[in-house]
Amino acid sequence: MGHSRFYFHAERKWRTVFFTVILIILFILIILFYAMSRMKPLLSRMAVTRASNTVNRIVTKAVNEAVDSGAVRYEQLISFEKDNDGRIAAVHSNMAVCNRLQSEILDIILSRIEEIPAKELSIPIGTLLDIPILAGRGPRISVRMESVGSSSARFENTFTSAGINQTNHRIVLHIDVSVAILLPGFTTATKVSNAVTVAETVIVGTAPETYTYFSANPENGIDDQKDYVMNKG
Repeated sequence: MGHSRFYFHAERKWRTVFFTVILIILFILIILFYAMSRMKPLLSRMAVTRASNTVNRIVTKAVNEAVDSGAVRYEQLISFEKDNDGRIAAVHSNMAVCNRLQSEILDIILSRIEEIPAKELSIPIGTLLDIPILAGRGPRISVRMESVGSSSARFENTFTSAGINQTNHRIVLHIDVSVAILLPGFTTATKVSNAVTVAETVIVGTAPETYTYFSANPENGIDDQKDYVMNKG
């Protein structure tokens, strides 16, 4: 009888400990769930900021590399049409080169985004608590980033007065990158836009009357030509 009573008490003790541990774990999980729900907006904002900064850095580096390597040159992108007096009458954009460079630079950017490790974007829990002494400390929340299909790159030309009979022609590459940001339990998204000047020159003499831009229509493969009247005011 003594042994039976001992085993009974031991079993009841271990059962009590077991249920106590289960309750503690459940309590911790509830606290964590509550904390995560409260910190979700902050976590989302911080993840978007980190992802945006990373994309901006990748875009800037990719474009600078293209310019430094000579892949993007003014004389490749633009040609001039002159009149009988040798004055520039029109400016033409080289469609084939522009489309190729847009596609190549965008492909480089998207491939580099896919190579970003989750660790680089991860956020320490201590940073979310907004307590200076805990900033950058504690377990890290995994953040992953994936590019989505609506990203684009396009060249834009701007003409501004640079003095008497001088016009500054600037070629700007606009890059829009849409990314999905994957966080524990939910996903958010953001669009990062950059405008980087890749080439410019000063046109000396009377400003040309028109600027002609050629672009390819991806739906039917037909080249579209658009003429823009220059603003000489």
